[in-house]
Amino acid sequence: MDSLNGFVVFVQVAETRSFVAAGRLLGVSASAVGKSVARLEEKLGVRLFHRSTRSVTLTAEGALFLQRSRRILAEIEAAEQELSQAKAAPRGRLRVSLPLVSSLVLPVLGDFMRDYPQIELDLDFSDRLVDVIEEGFDLVLRTGEPSDSRLTARRLGSFRSLLVASPDYLAQHGTPRVPVELLEHRCLHYRFPHSGKLEPWTLRRDADEPELALPTSMICNNIETRLCFALQGLGIAYLPEFAIREPLADGRLRAILQQHSERTGVFHVLWPASKHPSPKVRALVDFLCARVFPNDSGGLSLAGIMPIAKENE
Repeated sequence: MDSLNGFVVFVQVAETRSFVAAGRLLGVSASAVGKSVARLEEKLGVRLFHRSTRSVTLTAEGALFLQRSRRILAEIEAAEQELSQAKAAPRGRLRVSLPLVSSLVLPVLGDFMRDYPQIELDLDFSDRLVDVIEEGFDLVLRTGEPSDSRLTARRLGSFRSLLVASPDYLAQHGTPRVPVELLEHRCLHYRFPHSGKLEPWTLRRDADEPELALPTSMICNNIETRLCFALQGLGIAYLPEFAIREPLADGRLRAILQQHSERTGVFHVLWPASKHPSPKVRALVDFLCARVFPNDSGGLSLAGIMPIAKENE
């Protein structure tokens, strides 16, 4: 900051050609102005002004330095104006990584685009575990507990997973009453892209009861395919509740074995750790937390913001 103040004093002296006049404009004494110029000259190792009892004029080096100084101060002023404007009206490009659950976030993101037309959304839908910092993302949505100490997290909301099938499928194949009866049914599975493993169907069972080796009628890596095939009566799927609200409400799907389904998940929104996140990041975080899970109190409170602890803490 002392160096920046030296630039300001130097430019003022160069423009007024007077230590007294420069001091008057800056609200300091002529002596303070002289000392500031002397410190700057000593630091640069060159003489910036020719001084006499009657006048102050720029040296050749001082004239060159004045051009650069004016550009530097103009850039600083422009940056301050941009930041001030950004604080009042968020704007700019926002790169976001999202899981393959478009039914959960697309309506909300559409509303966000209408409310913030000066923000350009760059959306990457993938179940791949991206490196937020290395890949240059401004913000990501993830399930599970955050573990990257370089990120700050805010709880977006929670959800349940349910076993569902179409009425036609259940009429043809029967409705399972206990988990073991799933062994006689067509099961539609999800494969995790990062591990290649099948998502387990977390069902409540007795302590001495082994985990079921469920039949595999179809495997895919997204929600939409399992939902589509379940609606067509091709089998039973294990799906997050937010993806099947409408089919459950209008009767196209029925939930089964609800008393045995115990899997719940949590979505978090994460961004690179900073004491002062940019206005555009703050705008999207607040928007998502207020609207994606509006009935989930965890997504509404600023208390949900947390820095992620390092693993050794």
